[in-house]
Amino acid sequence: MADEANRAAFVELQGRMIETTGKIKQLQTQMRSKEGEKKRAYLTLEELRQLPDNTNTYKTVGKVFILEPKSLLLNEQEQKLNDSESAIASMQTSKEYLEKQLAEVENNIKELLQQDPGLARQILSMTVQ
Repeated sequence: MADEANRAAFVELQGRMIETTGKIKQLQTQMRSKEGEKKRAYLTLEELRQLPDNTNTYKTVGKVFILEPKSLLLNEQEQKLNDSESAIASMQTSKEYLEKQLAEVENNIKELLQQDPGLARQILSMTVQ
């Protein structure tokens, strides 16, 4: 009876571990995307700042270019940069939380396997085959 309970606990912990690992990978992908957006906004800002104030600047909307004042484009790029930075910070906090959860699940699995060496042997025999 205890053997079945340990096996069920292991399966549950394994599922949580897989789910948490997937969430971490998804967050890392989102963070890379936001880093790219941040870099594009920064580079665009740097280029816009070098232009004289009376320069015609255009904003793309789909396939159309619309004449916009330089100050408006600067504000938009600064906003994109700030939004990306705050999103990255938020994602980093979430990632750290998920990593702590993953470490906790790993420790729970280790404890379970130490308590029930028979379960550990069963798992090893299944993975070796």
